[in-house]
Amino acid sequence: MTTTPAATFIGVRHHSPACARLVADTVAALRPAYVLVEGPADMNHRLGELLLGHELPIAVYTGYRDSRRRHGSWAPLCDHSPEWTALTAGHAAGAQLRFIDLPAWHPALAEVRNRYADAEARHAEVTERLCRAFAVDNVDALWDHLFEIEPADGLAERLAAYFDLVRGDAEPGADDAAREAYMAQWVRAAVADAGGRPVVVVTGGFHRPALVRLAERGERTWPELPEPPGDAVVGSYLVPYSFRRLDAFDGYQSGMPSPGYYQRLWESGPEEAARALTEAVALRLRARNQQVSTADLIAARATADGLALMRGHRHPARVDVLDGLASALVGEALEVPLPWATRGRLRAGTHPAIVEMIAALSGDRTGRLHPSTPLPPLVHAVAGQLRHHGLDGSAEVRLDLGEETGRERSRLLHRLRVLTVPGLARESGPHPEGPPALVEQWTLTDTDDRLPALIEAAGYGVDPQEAAAAALAERITAADPDGLAGLLFDAALCGVGELTGRVLDDLSRAVGAAADLGSLGRTLTVVLAMWRHGDLFRTSRSTTLGAVIAAAVRRALWLAEGARGGAAPADSGRIGAMVAVRDALIHAAAPLGLDTRAALGAADRIAACSAAPPDLRGASFGLGWSLRGAAADPARAVRGAFTPASAGDWLAGLFALAREEVLHTDGMLELLDELLAAMTDHGFLVALPALRQAFGYFPPRERHLIATRLLRRRTGSGRDLMRLDAAPELVAAGMALDERVDAALRREGLIS
Repeated sequence: MTTTPAATFIGVRHHSPACARLVADTVAALRPAYVLVEGPADMNHRLGELLLGHELPIAVYTGYRDSRRRHGSWAPLCDHSPEWTALTAGHAAGAQLRFIDLPAWHPALAEVRNRYADAEARHAEVTERLCRAFAVDNVDALWDHLFEIEPADGLAERLAAYFDLVRGDAEPGADDAAREAYMAQWVRAAVADAGGRPVVVVTGGFHRPALVRLAERGERTWPELPEPPGDAVVGSYLVPYSFRRLDAFDGYQSGMPSPGYYQRLWESGPEEAARALTEAVALRLRARNQQVSTADLIAARATADGLALMRGHRHPARVDVLDGLASALVGEALEVPLPWATRGRLRAGTHPAIVEMIAALSGDRTGRLHPSTPLPPLVHAVAGQLRHHGLDGSAEVRLDLGEETGRERSRLLHRLRVLTVPGLARESGPHPEGPPALVEQWTLTDTDDRLPALIEAAGYGVDPQEAAAAALAERITAADPDGLAGLLFDAALCGVGELTGRVLDDLSRAVGAAADLGSLGRTLTVVLAMWRHGDLFRTSRSTTLGAVIAAAVRRALWLAEGARGGAAPADSGRIGAMVAVRDALIHAAAPLGLDTRAALGAADRIAACSAAPPDLRGASFGLGWSLRGAAADPARAVRGAFTPASAGDWLAGLFALAREEVLHTDGMLELLDELLAAMTDHGFLVALPALRQAFGYFPPRERHLIATRLLRRRTGSGRDLMRLDAAPELVAAGMALDERVDAALRREGLIS
């Protein structure tokens, strides 16, 4: 804490109980004219909303959207946030309250998802030196050691020294400089207006040294509130928050992990917090049927007390208790470091008991807004529409898409789905690459997470259709053809007709520039299905969809003809692209004017090109066979492709495109059986993986038919040929062993 004439600066760590107490005590002692708090200045005229009597944690959420970017950010507050105690203590003391930072939508905060993320994280070198000096693992343990469990005497001086060291002589970046200049003008104006009465300034400790310096000189008029660009949509609302979202172990870089522990520390002090922490872990593990005995708890507490004494703590700190619990409850070696020894999200492989310990420390508290809190129009619109359609509450819902009522209910649920509103699980229904479906099944769950999600989604629009359209439009920019096809299907499911035109324009451009044949094929499959079976979504025989199909067919054939890689293995993506081209030519050639003759010419060239990948050569041969209804000397083509290294890959392409033609052409199965039987054991083993992939294109019924027909050449039951008790890998290994034995016998002259 630093005092200049009439201004007292308190640098804090956000969500720190020690800092929160210091702020509350300072405000109560000074009874200042103004309490200035780091927070979005555009909320100043709505500070009364913050003081309605909410159950914390809550947050100020700001959504911003213009033609260039969309940004969402949060300023969370809990009972032990210094910013919250500054507001409540200042209000109780009769002070004027002001947020003094730039609005959350401002370009200076464009990269900030959370206003109260620790700035000193950018100065890790200093904190790392301090960690080494005090023999602690990270900045969280360092903070507890220096401030949270130490007596309050001298806290302000220790904090000032710490943040001065962290800030150092480094020049701030342009964004921080802009924020600090703006906050300093608020300080100067408040001091000038206070008439000699105190002014208390509460900001992140990183900013305090600069504000002390900047407050000494400069303009002393109230700063103007920045205005967003004219085409921007900006909205700020209070949202319920949760301890889980506050927790650094869940990805929030607040600098204070385990908010449940710090809440108890705020309420009861370090000794009671340590005891409650041990109890919370024990109860959570026991609730999950993990044995935690009284002896285990005694051992954990004894270890924590011993570690605290060794580390110079008056009471066990958070890491002391956690280390004690880990020592008592985890008996085996750990694959990853203890999470409180590092920072950030829990790592994969963390011991299950450790995961539960972290969850117990996090706490399950969720905030609740006062009933009088203003909410954005989207929240009211969604609540009304869900109620109107009988979709509020928790239920299993079956929707008949053949009826208009069912389609209306489905469109509403899909609009909420694309807005990522929780509690809506679609179990079945129409799928982009699946057959037409007239029934949807949903599981609806009423959840407390829905309100904050709707408030945050309100930046997209005032009703579900407008918001869903804006959310889908936002995703277009970075989407590849796969993503654009999915967006098109989502737009149709949502009934967002005005969006579809923009998606189709972007999809047409993406198709014309596509470089990946597999991705393009998946897009063509989706668009063709919507063109053929789009009665539900009013996309059937769409002219614009037809233009996308025509462009995709031309591009796919161009990419296929340019593909090279004679030894490349079969790729289901590019084979699927050729299937999509075939289907488009079969079902849409006449209505869309597709050039089937040109497509057949390209297929013939690919099939004859030895440099092309074998799966594409086989697929192209199959494309010509299936479209013409006949093939010129297919037996010769099959014999020419039948080499161990590529036979299976070539057949995979052929079977995918002309499975029925192969099955019903006289002598073709017998030819394949002859060629397979003529292969050496080694050659068969080489070809086996690709052959299995190739014959996988036949459904079980047709595989049974193949087996039955081959009985004419062999003995036994067709059903027996379809059933193999041994795993294919075991059969292949046995054949390899047989071949090695034969080779050894030949080498020794025992067989010819």
